[in-house]
Amino acid sequence: MDVRIFSNSGRPGVGQRPKREGQRPLLPQHARHCPVLEAGSALGFLVYPPLEPNEAAHIGYEGEGRYQVIYFLAAPGGKWDKVFTVAFQLAVGAIGAIREEVEFKKNMLTDQNAVNMAKAFVVPEDLGTPPGAISLCGAHNFQTPAGWDTVYTPIFNMIERPVAPMLIIRVETDWFAHQTEFRYVLQPGEGMSLSHTLPIGQVMFVPREEVNLVDGTAAEEQAFKASIKTFFAEKANHKMTSPFGLPFSPHYLRMSRAVKDAEKASKDETTEQ
Repeated sequence: MDVRIFSNSGRPGVGQRPKREGQRPLLPQHARHCPVLEAGSALGFLVYPPLEPNEAAHIGYEGEGRYQVIYFLAAPGGKWDKVFTVAFQLAVGAIGAIREEVEFKKNMLTDQNAVNMAKAFVVPEDLGTPPGAISLCGAHNFQTPAGWDTVYTPIFNMIERPVAPMLIIRVETDWFAHQTEFRYVLQPGEGMSLSHTLPIGQVMFVPREEVNLVDGTAAEEQAFKASIKTFFAEKANHKMTSPFGLPFSPHYLRMSRAVKDAEKASKDETTEQ
């Protein structure tokens, strides 16, 4: 299946391409030898903000319908210099016009250019639904083949506290041109930092196909139980030790690769015919 990607319309060509990644920086060592955990982490693709390596931003919620976007540039010596702050103030009851306030630390842009840049990182119209919600924009948008949707989720297995809750959404991206957004919900005083190397969310692609749950037969249940015994016997036979002395088995990973290779060979053979 081919999924087409398009750059963020506000900052075309800026930001890392989406990619798969099974490891998480702060997972304990034993988790990195768990193939099912890494396979779950690598489901779909990590999405990054539209930032250059020398740029950073901070999105914060101050309470009472007020949100801030602070933009930074890297200075010589590794120090980050604040360039400007754009504050979005929602109307009372979150219904009505959004007030925009710009404050410059360094006069490099006009007010409108600063607001436009801030809108490449967040969607002001989607702020505050529900209260505290921010809408982070990805560097790339997605178009799926007919019958496939895109699901926008937080980053799987990034469990280091504090964790901001996120609203998971599913969009029919085969016909609807959806701009990638990740909707986190913050408490007053909380904020999220954006940088070139930090993913802001994860996407996966699913078919719009009805799923029917069918009871297995007695024979199928016996075969299922037998496969469990066979798997764990083979897993024990292929046990290894990591450089840190931790025992683990690569059997699941090997079987997964073998199944994928068989599926690819079958698909190639069908294509040739």
